[in-house]
Amino acid sequence: MARGDRAALSGDRDAVGALWRIESAKIVGALARYTGDFAMAEDLAQEAFAEALVNWPREGVPDNPAGWLLTVGKRRAIDAYRRRATLDQKYAVLATEGEDGVTVDWDPDQIDDDVLALVFTACHPVLARESRVALTLRVVGGLTSDEIARAFLVPTATVQARITRAKKAIASAGVPFEVPPVEERPARLGSVLSVIYLIFTEGSSASSGADLIRFDLASEAQRLARVLARLIPDEPEVNGLLALLELTAARFPARTGPDGHPVLLQDQDRGRWDHAAIRRGRAALARAEQAGRGLGAYGLQAAIAQCHAVAPSVEETDWERVVALYEALGTLTPSPVVDLNRAVAVSMARGPAAALAIVDGLGDALPQSHLVPSVRGELLARLGRDDEAREAFKLAVELCGNDRERAVLRDKLDALG
Repeated sequence: MARGDRAALSGDRDAVGALWRIESAKIVGALARYTGDFAMAEDLAQEAFAEALVNWPREGVPDNPAGWLLTVGKRRAIDAYRRRATLDQKYAVLATEGEDGVTVDWDPDQIDDDVLALVFTACHPVLARESRVALTLRVVGGLTSDEIARAFLVPTATVQARITRAKKAIASAGVPFEVPPVEERPARLGSVLSVIYLIFTEGSSASSGADLIRFDLASEAQRLARVLARLIPDEPEVNGLLALLELTAARFPARTGPDGHPVLLQDQDRGRWDHAAIRRGRAALARAEQAGRGLGAYGLQAAIAQCHAVAPSVEETDWERVVALYEALGTLTPSPVVDLNRAVAVSMARGPAAALAIVDGLGDALPQSHLVPSVRGELLARLGRDDEAREAFKLAVELCGNDRERAVLRDKLDALG
């Protein structure tokens, strides 16, 4: 952790929560490696953070906060083994490393691998796909049940039940904590890519809170994608996902103004886009294409992002190509969200009337999301149907969970008078 980050933590209980969001996945991963017990590792990490909440405001933040937390977690593990009277080799190793009062050295490279192992463990085939993704988003992404529920568009209670079932299933099946051998990776790869993508999506457009972008989540997803691309360099969808994340994150510097207010695509200063990230994204997309197996869902989305990245302006974007790519994506992975994004592209290529027909065709899809009414309001406003646009924007404001996005929707509503 950088010195500036430690300073930001100084003596503030809220800052311990910030550290939890930044480091929890690494600490859970490290403890899982030491104990071999996924659920126990999560409990130990939470106990260590609880101890930090008590000690740090009184004694100050240690020089190595993450190492301090890992040391506490390991000591708690020793206590647990003692209580269970299981003085086996595992206990001996832990006791040797953890009872000397010395803070454990923090090895960022090793912990990075632990996080990826954590992802693979949570994505074990013993779990249903929905449970894999929910558990990983909770443990690795640090998302709350409410945030995960918004990502899945399901009730919060459903997410909580999925996570509980997942932990029990992993424990009862004795799932090992490890990056699986090569022959077992394909069975888990789809879920691993899904959770990395969803973590990034929540970071790119936070479903709740005061900030539009959660850079901690987005950066962690990018890092995991890069590690995965090094681990499995010849898999086109891994490179496709990496390309998508790089090309999307390249726009972050211009997506918000100095006050944090969102800046719409047509108003963004493209000179502020991260052009190094664009080059990395295009290179990853090229690797995905060179595999010769066609682009998958992530590759197609990366190709769409590339259309935006290389266009000099919104007006000069190749919108017909964007429409075609969304049509291909809809064939491969049909969903209301894909149709909605296709409608936006159609509106730019062929006008709002053609796009409105697509949106109206969605019916009651995504009833808990603000996305459909916000796009519908935009199209109706462009068609001069202000009364209907006003009602659509009112609904979008009501459903939107992010303060910054809600402010933009209110601005559009106010503009209609």
